[in-house]
Amino acid sequence: MNGLFAKLSEILVEEAEEVRREADRRGLLDRFYRLYGKRILDIAFSVVALPVVLPVSALIALAIKLDSPGPVLVRLPRLGRNGFLFLQYKFRSMVENAHETLQELLEAHPELRREFEATQKLKNDPRVTRVGRWLRRTSLDELPQIINVFRGEMSWVGPRAVRPDEITMYGSQGEKLLTVRPGITGLWQVSGRSNLPYQERVRLDMEYIDRMSLGLDLRIMFRTLPVMLKGYGAY
Repeated sequence: MNGLFAKLSEILVEEAEEVRREADRRGLLDRFYRLYGKRILDIAFSVVALPVVLPVSALIALAIKLDSPGPVLVRLPRLGRNGFLFLQYKFRSMVENAHETLQELLEAHPELRREFEATQKLKNDPRVTRVGRWLRRTSLDELPQIINVFRGEMSWVGPRAVRPDEITMYGSQGEKLLTVRPGITGLWQVSGRSNLPYQERVRLDMEYIDRMSLGLDLRIMFRTLPVMLKGYGAY
């Protein structure tokens, strides 16, 4: 009987050791991916995507020019990894002087101010152009961010990029947010986007940072296209 217990104990110890070794291997792979693999994937995917992105971008640029006056691209200040301030590229989806118009709207309409302070967005934003509404619904306004990916300012998958004044919305989690590159898509974008309250966005961004791995990034990328086509939560 003692011999049986000893054998069982030996088997349990061996299984526990194998679990530990597997966890170590996964931990090593995750660390390698965070340090090097994620950037390699970003560059590789960007190169593969270029033949599709370029002609689609040309058509979008033409539509924007025909729809409303103003530049095709806008450059928006955003916070990147380690608090680095960079300019995020987007197709213009709003009228010219949108920032000044926003201030006028918020001053004239307290209900819009409350909505913007809570979500950092306006669901029925009067500044959005006709083409801009379609671009936002499909998230195609974010295609030019491939430039930011090539420059190392953004990743294909990551937390949502925030404005410098928006980091306060993350509270004590703001410092953690800035430990990784923001992403074109991410866990928040494939989980409901703007239909979710802002604090849920914060929670999803933090969850992504904790779980970041090759497998998670690939799952998010595969889920992104169906979300774009449905336009769920986009405005």
